[in-house]
Amino acid sequence: MRTTKQGGMIPAEGKAGEANEMARTGECAREGEVIRDGRRAVENWLVRQIGPAYDALKADPSRAVTADAVRARLAAEYAKAR
Repeated sequence: MRTTKQGGMIPAEGKAGEANEMARTGECAREGEVIRDGRRAVENWLVRQIGPAYDALKADPSRAVTADAVRARLAAEYAKAR
């Protein structure tokens, strides 16, 4: 009995070639393994970082940062790096 759901994924432009190369060089057994590893990484990121951050924000909305504040901080960081 199958314990996973089958789904289709289309790699981002340029990434299909990377998956093929990883399989060709033996870094991964086949292209599907590369896709599966990437999906697992995204799932782990969602569970370990995004979920808890969402829960914390939901519990205390005062922690939210406005889009304008984010833009200002990014602009300041960019200006400092130049």
